[in-house]
Formats: sequence, C-alpha cells, structure tokens
Amino acid sequence: MSGIAMPQPDAGILARLPQIVAALRDVLPEDAVIWDPEETRAYECDALTAYRCPPLAVVLPRTTEEVAAAMRICHEMRVPVVPRGAGTSLAGGALPTADSVIIATLRLREVLEIDTQNRFIRVQTGVTNLSVSAELEPHGFFYAPDPSSQLACTIAGNIAMNSGGAHCLKYGVTTNNLMGATVVLPTGEVVELGGPEMGPTGLDLMGLLCGSEGQLGIVTEATLRILPRPEGARPVLIGFDGAEVAGECVARIIRSGVLPVAIEYMDDVCLRAVEAFAHAGYPDCAAVLIVEVEGSPAEIDHQIARIREIAGALNPVEFRESRNADEAMAIWKGRKSAFGAMGRLGDYICLDGTVPVGQLPYTLKMIGELSRQHGLEVANVFHAGDGNMHPLILFNANKPGDLERAEAFGNDILRLCVDVGGCLTGEHGVGIEKRDLMGKQYDGPDLEIQMAVKDVFDPRWLLNPAKVFPLDASQPWREEAATR
Repeated sequence: MSGIAMPQPDAGILARLPQIVAALRDVLPEDAVIWDPEETRAYECDALTAYRCPPLAVVLPRTTEEVAAAMRICHEMRVPVVPRGAGTSLAGGALPTADSVIIATLRLREVLEIDTQNRFIRVQTGVTNLSVSAELEPHGFFYAPDPSSQLACTIAGNIAMNSGGAHCLKYGVTTNNLMGATVVLPTGEVVELGGPEMGPTGLDLMGLLCGSEGQLGIVTEATLRILPRPEGARPVLIGFDGAEVAGECVARIIRSGVLPVAIEYMDDVCLRAVEAFAHAGYPDCAAVLIVEVEGSPAEIDHQIARIREIAGALNPVEFRESRNADEAMAIWKGRKSAFGAMGRLGDYICLDGTVPVGQLPYTLKMIGELSRQHGLEVANVFHAGDGNMHPLILFNANKPGDLERAEAFGNDILRLCVDVGGCLTGEHGVGIEKRDLMGKQYDGPDLEIQMAVKDVFDPRWLLNPAKVFPLDASQPWREEAATR
C-alpha cells in the first residue's frame, strides 16, 4: 500500500450503524439504503482502484427531496457524507471512509426539459454525459464537454471535477457550459443557483461550485448550455519523428490564431498499444497529433490549409486528411480507445497535470528524463490544445514497491507541471491523489482561504472527508468543526 494517509474512522459513528440506518430508512424508500457489508463493498473505491475502503452505508435516492432527506439525517447525526456519481474518478474523489455514508446520484436519470430556442437542456445529474448529446441529436444540437469516460461518467461527476474532453478546446470545459444547478447543502437545504438566463447577476456561485469536488454540496439537477451541430467537421492526422517537435507544432497552431475544435496527442508507446488493439492505421512514428476543425466547407478548407503549412515547416512524417466520414472515424478510432488499449499492457496510473501550451515541448522532454530516472515506462496521450496532459505510468501492481515508484514518478511529473507555470489538475480533480501536493501549488494563506470557503458551506466538515486539502493543513479546521 502506498503512503497516502486517510483519517482513522470515528468509533462512535461505527457503533451507531443500526441507529443511522434506521433513521435513513425512516425517510427513504426501502430499496434506497444499503448497509450489508457484502453490498457496500461494490462502493469501496472509484477508478483509482489502488485505494479501497467499504463505506458505512450507501444511499441511492431518485429525487432531490430524497437527497435532501438523507443529507439532513447525516448532518443531524454528524455522519460524514461522500457524494458519488458513476465512480469513474481517477483521483480517488469518491473514495469512502469506513465511517461515511455514500450518497450516489446514479438513480437521478430524468431529462427534465429541452429548450432549443433558448439553447439549454435541464437534467437530473445521474444521466451520463454521452446520453445528454444523444437526447439532443434529433434536435440538431449537442453538449460540448466530452470526457473520454463519457459513456459511463455522469453530469454530477462532470460538475464536481469540472470535466473537459477532446472537443473542449473551442467550447470550454464544464464550467463554461453549466448555466444552473439545484444543490443540496450539507444541512439538507435545497438551493437554486443560476438558470437558463444568459447573464445571471450577483456573486458567481456557479463558478465556485463547479470543480469543488463534493466539498460544498450535492448537485441533483443541472441546466446545461447546448449548441447547434456544426455544418461540418474534419480531422487531420499529423505524424512526427520527435515528441518535442509534435509539441512545438501544437504551440505554433495555437499561436497562429487558428482555433481547432480539438488537438489530441499520442506518443509512440500509446500508438503501439492502440494499433495492436484498434488497428486504426496510424503511422509508426514518435508522436501523432489529431487536429479537428469545423465550419462550412470553405472554412474547413482554409483552416486545414493553414495547419498543413504550419506542420509542413516541421517536417512531419505524415499528414493525413480525412476525405469522408469513414476516414474521419478511422482517425478518431485509436484515440477514443487509447485508455482501454493501454490497459492491455498492464497496470497504469493516469495523471492529469496541465501546462501552458508553449511549455509542451520542454515538459515532454522532461517527462522522458523522469521516466529514465524512475525506471518506469510512460505513455503520453492528452488534450494538447489546452495543455491538459494525461501521462500514463506503467507499473506492475503485483510487484512489491512498484505502485510506490509509480506514484513517486507521478508526483514528480505534477511538480514539473506547476514549475513550468501549469497546475496539478485539468479535469480529474485533486481527490486524494494530489491532496498532499496542494502545498506545491498553493502557499499556506491560499489554502486557508479555500478552507474558509468550505467552512461557510460545510461548517461541520462532513462532506467528502480527506479530499483536496492536506490533512495537516485542515486539522485545525476539522477540530474546530467537531465542537459546533
């Protein structure tokens, strides 16, 4: 087991399990509360599977009112609550503690309203990301954020972690597409933030909520901005014989003023795995970029001509332009299957540091040097257009000490991201994975301000314990909260 610490469970809460379950069952449907140890084990971890801990109990509500009722009971009985969406978090954002109750949003699956005239869709937050665009497709609209896990991940988790995706270079991440939210606060109070109007006034509480990682409340309904489907879109594939050259190409495209809808990057380690898995027909080279542009045929032609000119100055080994839908699908096929393909090579940790685009060449070079220092292979596959890197560190989970080596390597990569002017996370969140690195990006006063904000929303510090804030920094706040 690695060195990420978790607080000791409260023995008093563990002893009160029968009373806690009884109180929850009094206000919720019979099938909404799970407490059998064999059943709660299904919720012992999220996609960061190296860490596991079965919760005290699990609540599966179907309505905002049921979420509020469960939150009210937990607040009154001083029981920690871990919000959970689909459990796809790669940062341990939904890892429970033994004395916590998980409140999951998976049964909140209704599409409540579609308004194409005012360009929004209102949904319960248990709907999956992909199903939102599926609902909109017959209307000729789409929802822009498209994380790689969009088949499984839900809007609740997208909001908690401020998720992005391949096509967010042009349209922004979740916070740029979230218009309103119904939020259940730790006390069980229900509040409405924002809404379908284009210019809400007052403090930007929506901006505060999005990306707060379950520290402030549970979002049960969301109003999302939707967009008309573009007239057309076309990807190109560009291969390079050097990783740093590919990074330089990304920087030059961005500097040129061309704004593709997506720029994706895969290196040779990832390419080999993808080819063996998906047979996408990628070239055998050091790195590949997938650049997609959209608009009218004339706009697309103009943008691709400019990208060809930029790439040509860097001597690519291949420049492949899709000529039809099948060729476009083939270009994207490998990228969409990259994470699954890498899984065939063994265990890996997927990181999420973000760097300025101009620092991509240097960062890729340094990641290669760190790989040699730590003696572990790394594959780079990421959203290059906004510098959102996803290094995949390969290790053997069955080899003693390998996980710790991989985590140490990952920590060095994340420190590098901060050192070059970037940040610890672009869309996965901090969770427990990056919690103890927060002091690298923020000094003491910065962390104190963030914890003071949490203290306003969650004065008993019951929501999503042990996440985001280093345990030593948050200890005084948690001790004070215990007296309230």
